[in-house]
Amino acid sequence: MSIYAEVIGDPIAHSKSPIIHTFWLERLGLAGDYRRAHVRPEDLASFLDGRRSDPDWRGCNVTIPHKQAVLPLLDAIDPVACRIGAVNTIVARDGKLKGYNSDADGFLEPLKPWLEERHLLRTARIFGSGGAARAIAHGLWSKGFTLILAARKEEAAAEIAAGFDPAHVHVVDLAHFSQPQDFDWKETDGRLDVVVNATPLGMTGQPALDVDFSHMPPGAIIYDAVYSPLETPLLKQARALGHPAIDGLQMLLGQARIAFRLLFDAEPPSDPESDAALRLLLTA
Repeated sequence: MSIYAEVIGDPIAHSKSPIIHTFWLERLGLAGDYRRAHVRPEDLASFLDGRRSDPDWRGCNVTIPHKQAVLPLLDAIDPVACRIGAVNTIVARDGKLKGYNSDADGFLEPLKPWLEERHLLRTARIFGSGGAARAIAHGLWSKGFTLILAARKEEAAAEIAAGFDPAHVHVVDLAHFSQPQDFDWKETDGRLDVVVNATPLGMTGQPALDVDFSHMPPGAIIYDAVYSPLETPLLKQARALGHPAIDGLQMLLGQARIAFRLLFDAEPPSDPESDAALRLLLTA
C-alpha cells in the first residue's frame, strides 16, 4: 500500500483539501493518497491512537473543531503552533506525532503586496475565536497590526487577546458590528486596515455573517477565510462597495502548500499552469 495522509474534522464533507493534495501528488507523479475522515470530538483520541501504528500514514490536516483539542494528544508541538495554541497539521514519523500550524503563514500569503508597503498604522478586525482566528491574530500581530478581536463569546476572544500586549489589542462582542454607526473615518492615507471573517458564518449551510459596513474603514481589505462558497455574502457586499476582497481559497492554498511539504516531503508545483488548473478544479 502507498503512503497516505488525510484531513480530519466534524463536519468534513465540505473540505477541498483532498482535491488540492491529490492534484499535487498526481502532478508530481508521486505514489500516495490523500483522503478525508469524519472524526467526532469524542473519537479524536482513539482515531489518533489507531493511526499511530500504521506505517503508511504520514499524518493529517486538522480542521474544525479539533485544532486545539489535539494538543494534549501529540508527542511534540512546533514552537509556532505552541505560541498560537492550535495545530492544523499533524506529521507522523516512527509512531510519533508532531503538531504544526500553517494557518498563519498561509493566511498572510495573499496580503504580501500590501505588507511590503510601509504604513503609519496597521489595524485588523478579526471575527471569530477558534483555531483559525488564533493563527490569524498571531500572523497579523507579527506584521505590526493592532488587533480588534470580536466573537459571540467575548471570553473566548479575551483568551486569545491575553497573549498580546494589552495596549494594542481590544476585545468586543461580535454583535457590536451588526449595528450601524455614524463615524467619521477622516484621513485614511498611510494606514492599512484588514477585516477578517474567521467564523463559520457564511459557509454553506450556515447563516451569513451579520456586519454593517459602517464599521469598515474606507479601503479596508475584506478577507473571508470561508471557501465554501467562494463568494460569500460578506465578500459580495465588500466588492459592491469597492473594497479589496480576498477569498478563503487563497488562504487554503497557502496553508496547504506548507502542509504538503510537511506531510509528503515534497515541494508542491507552483507554476502558473498548475495554479490555474487547480483553481479551475476547485471552483468547478
